[in-house]
Amino acid sequence: MGTHPTEGTIAVNHLATRPIERLRAERGSIKWRRYAPDVLPLFVAEMDFEPSKVVVDAVSRALLAGDTGYLDGPGLLAPAFAAFAQRSWGWRVDPDRVHLATDVTVGIVETLRLLVPPVGARVVLTPPVYAPFYEMVGEANGTVVEVPLLEASGWTLDLPGLERAFADGVDAMLLCNPQNPTGRCHSRETLHALAELAARYDVPVLSDEVHAPFAHTDASFTPFAPVAAAAGARSATVTSASKAWNLAALKCAWIVAADDRTAALLERLPEETAARTSILGLHAGIAAFDDIEWRNAAIAQVVANIELFRAELAARVPEARLVTPDAGYLIWLDLRDAGLGDDPAAVLREEGRVAFNSGPTFGTGGAGFVRVNVACDPSTIVEAVRRIERVVRASARAAAG
Repeated sequence: MGTHPTEGTIAVNHLATRPIERLRAERGSIKWRRYAPDVLPLFVAEMDFEPSKVVVDAVSRALLAGDTGYLDGPGLLAPAFAAFAQRSWGWRVDPDRVHLATDVTVGIVETLRLLVPPVGARVVLTPPVYAPFYEMVGEANGTVVEVPLLEASGWTLDLPGLERAFADGVDAMLLCNPQNPTGRCHSRETLHALAELAARYDVPVLSDEVHAPFAHTDASFTPFAPVAAAAGARSATVTSASKAWNLAALKCAWIVAADDRTAALLERLPEETAARTSILGLHAGIAAFDDIEWRNAAIAQVVANIELFRAELAARVPEARLVTPDAGYLIWLDLRDAGLGDDPAAVLREEGRVAFNSGPTFGTGGAGFVRVNVACDPSTIVEAVRRIERVVRASARAAAG
């Protein structure tokens, strides 16, 4: 296995991570406060890396200038994102079709309320999928129609199943692209087929693409909006710089219409959708698109951490199998052969003192899985695997009698 750092600052491409003791002392987020200090936290989507100095400086300048008021539109953020989308993915975003939202979840709920009937809407989800999607559909007074991903085909969309659901009269679909929790990017061919189905049955597709700016260097991410527009489908995209630059607390996301009908609909968004967005988050988002070096360094660190995680599991917990992500820093880890039951996260937290996200909360297909955050110091990954190993070996001994 070679040697792995166990303390101090780890740097890859000039990106530093903070030691756990310092993080516990300095940060007050749920990652560091939800569980007891002896629980190693690798669950909620928060990075342990030092922040981008470019972003910190931009937010500091805004604070010093007293630029802390309200917003009524995206301003310079819209062309900044349009330029980023063009050079990253060849997606030509019309800045006039960009609308602010407090965060991605608010953007999804408010857009859903415009897209679907006020009561009784049927919304397609493709589990295992980001657990709060279920709550968001409920906030829009809708009900969930599940069309699970096809695990045997690499966690791909079930296109025949989606066509059956569309033909049955659903009102909308929530797409997760890149997919959460698997981290997989849906292929262009799959998205094209989805767009054709959406156009044929006139089902609007709302795409959550918050992890897209963190697509790995060797991955191919395809934004859904231009594919949908070319097929004549109704679609909107909700995204943010929050995941790729670790800016969740600054509360700024945006909604982009893909077509004329959806663009007209988004003009009806409540004024408060923009007003409740943080102007500091807007400044941070603009600055983030000017600091691609930090983002690239974070991706390099995460990719190295994924390979470390894979190697440590192979050596210590061969029963575990990870799904290699194309984007993001969240790992979908299969522990169905480890003897820890349907909710291994609960067992590992209580017996191993390591916290992951619970697989069953992601819906159908999540039993026996955990979601792991690897945006951390490599030494944290090594320790997490050792804790998993201890629990799995103890479970095996107990089962053997």
